[in-house]
Amino acid sequence: MQLAETGTGPSLLLLHGAGVAGWMWRPVLAELGANAHALVPDLPGHGSSSDEPYRSHRRTLGKLVEILEHHAPGGAVVAGFSLGAQLAILLAATRPELVRGVLVISGQTLPLRMSRVTLALVSASAPLASLPGFARAQAAQLGIPEELLEDYLRDSAVVTRETLVTTVRENLDFRLPPAWSSYPGPAGVLVGARERRIMLDSARATHEALPGSTLQVVEGCGHDLPLRRPELVARACREALTG
Repeated sequence: MQLAETGTGPSLLLLHGAGVAGWMWRPVLAELGANAHALVPDLPGHGSSSDEPYRSHRRTLGKLVEILEHHAPGGAVVAGFSLGAQLAILLAATRPELVRGVLVISGQTLPLRMSRVTLALVSASAPLASLPGFARAQAAQLGIPEELLEDYLRDSAVVTRETLVTTVRENLDFRLPPAWSSYPGPAGVLVGARERRIMLDSARATHEALPGSTLQVVEGCGHDLPLRRPELVARACREALTG
C-alpha cells in the first residue's frame, strides 16, 4: 500500500473513500498547512496502489496498523471518509492505543436492504467506470472539483471489477464493532445534510453508540463533505490534533 507523508507535528492519518484515492484530501491539507504530520495512503485497489486488489477491511486494517506502528508509534488522529470512515472506526475499536482521536465522515454503519441486488448491479456496471463520459458524470455527483478531475478520471480507469465489488460488499456488510462503544479518545461524526437517509441514520447511530462523541450535520453537503467544505474538515482535524 503506497503512502504519502508530509508535514511535521502531531500525526494525522487520512483515509479516502472508495473510487477515489489519497488526492481527495489535498483541499483539506491545503487548509491545514504544514503543521500536521499527514499520513495519506492510497488504499489497496486505488490510485498508486491499484495493482493490489482490495480484498477486505480486515486485511486493509492490518496494513494501516503497520503504517501507524512505523510512522506514528505514539498514535495519530484518524479521519476517514465513507469507506475510510469504516476503517477509521475499526482502527479506533481494535487499536485504540494508536488512535488519539477519530473523525468519522459519511460512514455507513447500518444495513442496506437488497444488498445482493446492489452488488449485482455494481458488478454489471463495473466496465462503465473506465468510460470518460460515465466517470465525468460520477465526478459531478461526488463533487470532484475541476482541479482534481484529472486525478479522478485517471484512477477511475484502473479500478478493477474485483476491487469495486469488494469495496461495495464490505461497505454494505459493515456494522459497528462492539468495542466502538468503549473507545476512550475524542470522536467526531460528520455527515452532509443532503446525504441519503441511511447515511444520516448511520451518523446518528454511530454517535449514539459512543458516549461523549459529537455529531455535526453539515448543511449544503451530500456525499462530498471533504471536497465541498475542506475548511470545516480541516478545522475538525486541527481541533482533534490540538485537543
